[in-house]
Parts: sequence; structure tokens; C-alpha cells
Amino acid sequence: MLSQTLPKTLPWRRHVLSKVIITCAVTGGIHTPTMSDALPITPNEIAEQAIAAAEAGAAILHLHARDPKDGRPTPDPAVFMEFLPRIKQATDAVINITTGGGLNMTVEDRLAAPLKAAPEMCSLNMGSMNFALHPLAKRYSNWKYEWEEPYLTGTKDFIFRNTFGDIERIYKMLGEEHGTKFEHECYDVGHLYNLAHCLDQGWFRPPVFLQLIFGILGGIGPDMDNLMFMKRTADKLFGKDYHWSVLAAGRHQMPFATQAAMMGGNVRVGLEDSLFIGRGKLASSNAEQVAKIRRILEELGHEIATPDEARATLGLKGADKVSF
Repeated sequence: MLSQTLPKTLPWRRHVLSKVIITCAVTGGIHTPTMSDALPITPNEIAEQAIAAAEAGAAILHLHARDPKDGRPTPDPAVFMEFLPRIKQATDAVINITTGGGLNMTVEDRLAAPLKAAPEMCSLNMGSMNFALHPLAKRYSNWKYEWEEPYLTGTKDFIFRNTFGDIERIYKMLGEEHGTKFEHECYDVGHLYNLAHCLDQGWFRPPVFLQLIFGILGGIGPDMDNLMFMKRTADKLFGKDYHWSVLAAGRHQMPFATQAAMMGGNVRVGLEDSLFIGRGKLASSNAEQVAKIRRILEELGHEIATPDEARATLGLKGADKVSF
């Protein structure tokens, strides 16, 4: 008789054994070459690490480019085209290209490579913010390249621009014209409300894919209470019309990813977000981080989504409709 009084789906059972999409952010535009020898710089290094991350279980590869001469972030489409075709040929992972680029790039710079490549996905930051990296510079005294220290210290007086006009432009040029969908990067709770406004304007097709980001100075802090608050806010604003993932900077990377998956979300790791694999130990590669979070999640009973399962979940156009 007890079974007749219980709901068919127990609330704490809803997300058990759900498939988790792992995104790997391979190089980014935050860390500099002095910080880790494992950080991929050249197109060959980016390709090799991206392919290895996919083999380790990443369904989505989030990609920036760097000047192979000194590791400086670059928006040059020619550099992207040195590794994008190779990655596509070697793996079926979803390729997600940045529209955030690196510090001090214009919106035109940031759009150059995505418009040429017409990828399945692009990242899209959902608000302007004080994107502050200057505290990192205090940890180092000997720099490999002269650009690194001023690049970091300059963020004390830097605003990362993402106006509503910028967001609309990126949506129309990539979303409408190329069928690209977005990883909506939300660094604070206000960014969720910005996205809700954009949806009201008809700029994006639900379900949207949120990337909730914690631990960047200028954004929301790396507290578990903030993760719960961001998730509740997303539920209120988007109902069932969204999928979500979590990344956290530095030492918070693995704990936040694990907690997100336990709450029914997806995860992002990679050397863009953290250079470490454990307390005081630098990661040897992106694949090492992917393998670690995969191992944790599988031990907790989760299955890892394949690239095609990620495509189906997120409603992507398919790898055959990109321009590389």
C-alpha cells in the first residue's frame, strides 16, 4: 500500500544517472605562459591538447587562439584556422569558439574568427564587468615575455565590454546568419536577468545553455550559497527552457563542478579556468583535468554525454554545417 501513496518520481531521484556534458576550455585568454608550461600556446599545442581532452571525455571544446611567438591572446582567424580543421578531423567533439577573446580586443576583433568559422557554438558574455586579473601578477617576479605583467596589471582599470547592443549584434551575425548557438556566460546574477531580457526581445531560441561562473574578481564569488542562488534565479527566470553548466576559477574548479553535477547540471574544466589538478600541483594537460572530473562523476553514478548527445540536448546545427 505504501507505493500507492508515493509520487511516481521522487524529487531526489530526478537527476540520478543523468548524462553530464563536459566542456573543456583549452587555453583561454586569462593565464599567461609564465604561469604553467602546460598551457597550450601554438596551434599545434592547442590542437593536440584539445584532441586529447575530447578523447578523455569532453563533449565540447571551448577554444581561444594565441600568438605562437609569445603566447599573447590573438583574434586572428588565420591562427584559428591552423588548429580548427585538425581538431574537427580528429574528433567529433562540438567546437565552441570564444566571442570574448582577450583583454583589450574590440568587438570586431572578437567576432573575426567566429564569423569565418561559423561554428556550432560560441561563448557569449552576458554583461559588461570589471574583469580583474591584476592580483595574479603579484604571484610572479620572473616573466617569460614582457607583455605578460602589464597585460595583467592593466585590468585594475579595465571594463570588459558586453553591452546589450553588442549582444544583439553577436546574436544577429552569428545566431541568425550562421545558426550558431551560444554558451551564455553569466558571471553574476544580473547577467541572468540580462539574458531574460534578451529572450524577451526574441534574440535567442530556447532552450538556452547557461554557463554559471564563479570566482572571477568582478563577478560573483566562489561560495556554494551563490551557486544555489544562481540556480534558483535561473529556475525562476527560465523555467524548463534552459540547460546549465558550472565553472569556477582556480582551486574551486573541481568542487563546484562536482556540486553542479549533483544538482543536475553540466560541468566545465580546462586550463583556461584553472592551471591546477590538486592542491599546489599544476595540471600536466587539459586531458588530465577532464579525466579527473569524469572519474569523479562516474564514481557518483553519472554517465558522461557523448558529443552527439550534447548536440541533441543543446539543439546544435551539426558539425557538417560549419565553415572549417
